Amino acid sequence: MERKNAWKSCDEAKLAQVNALCADYIKFISDCKTERECVEESIRLAEAAGYKNLNDCIEAGTPLKAGDKVYANNMGKTIALFVVGTEPMEKGMHILGAHIDSPRIDVKQNPLYQDEDFALLDTHYYGGIKKYQWVALPLALHGVVAKKDGTVVNVVIGEDPSDPVLGISDLLIHLSGDQMAKTLSKAIEGEKLNLTVGSRPVMNAADDCKEPVKELILSMLKEKYDIEEEDFLSAELEIVPAGPARDYGLDRSMIMGYGHDDRVCSYTSLAAMLKVENPVHTSCCLLVDKEEVGSNGATGMHSRFFENIVAELIALTSASYSDLILRRCLKNSKMLSSDVSAAFDPNYPEVNERKNSAFCGRGFTFNKYTGARGKSGCNDANAEYIAYLRKVMDDAGVFFQTSELGKVDQGGGGTIAYILANLNMEVIDCGVPVLNMHAPWEVVSKIDVYETCRGYEAFLRAEK
Repeated sequence: MERKNAWKSCDEAKLAQVNALCADYIKFISDCKTERECVEESIRLAEAAGYKNLNDCIEAGTPLKAGDKVYANNMGKTIALFVVGTEPMEKGMHILGAHIDSPRIDVKQNPLYQDEDFALLDTHYYGGIKKYQWVALPLALHGVVAKKDGTVVNVVIGEDPSDPVLGISDLLIHLSGDQMAKTLSKAIEGEKLNLTVGSRPVMNAADDCKEPVKELILSMLKEKYDIEEEDFLSAELEIVPAGPARDYGLDRSMIMGYGHDDRVCSYTSLAAMLKVENPVHTSCCLLVDKEEVGSNGATGMHSRFFENIVAELIALTSASYSDLILRRCLKNSKMLSSDVSAAFDPNYPEVNERKNSAFCGRGFTFNKYTGARGKSGCNDANAEYIAYLRKVMDDAGVFFQTSELGKVDQGGGGTIAYILANLNMEVIDCGVPVLNMHAPWEVVSKIDVYETCRGYEAFLRAEK
């Protein structure tokens, strides 16, 4: 059952649509390299499309009716968007759920120090990374610093062409005999992922100034951002690859960028959601944080935020509210866990079983299950639900394929799918195949981005 290459379906008109969508996506992931930036941009796009802040409706007691569009912002790191359907909420929703956090390196709470004549920031990596991939790269610093007076300072260093870039040093090949003898997982240690931020001492430093390079960095931060060293205690600063996403390949058929996992599915989910008007079932696009570290915390999928906000929506769309309506709504909902899949890489064919692999260029990818070794930790979608989705995609003419995450016993992974499935709704993983997953620079096919967006839109519009 080999699936066709979706590029073969393109005429000039379709190619123009593919390129237009992907140009917008390239801008999105170039500008939005943290979960906060993703939420901020999602709100901007949603409000431009006529969405209202659900909290405003709650405070005013404004009832909602079919066709109304609202969004809910959770701590600036999670967002849920809804278009109210013509069917009552207890009949269930059609939900797209993706995550907007990506593997990266975080700055610690007490980070800045001087070692010899270098100023450095101490770090802790976030999510599953190959640590050796993050050295000797141009890196940028994104995030926020919250001050005691209640102000929050946005920080972005390394993205503007006039900005300096930062970096983590690597050991020169001439002296790396011991390092090269180590396994890849041990060659670069987590505590050595220290970010170099300066090497020049403050001018006219006093003779008793013990850390003049650090002092210069602090004075520059004070001048530009009005922050003190103590303010690092309440900062969230993320180290990410510097620079924009780019067309990849001589034919410009692919995109290389940071954070395709899972912003490529987040953006296509959002783009599909913004096209939906007057659905039968209430449509929902849920973009969450913390998936890469287990989905815990107030902004992760394990949080009660989603259930709480659905309860609020029911209260504004129904004549009366009860917990039973909420439980029926969740049980009767259908969800696509919008997350990336591992693309077949011809340089490493030995980790895949070809018949059950995702290929770049063959469209939207469904993963019946993820997990590892005996499907441990997975959501395993029902055959009946897959049959339903096959019909939805075929009726809409969407190119899709099916996949699993590598050979049995080779490894594995997980998504947020099982968390929503625990609410007794139908859920399956599906999204864009990715090369170089979890590397600083990942690669996707433009046609897969386009077909995934079409697939998400078809699902939201489905009448059953």
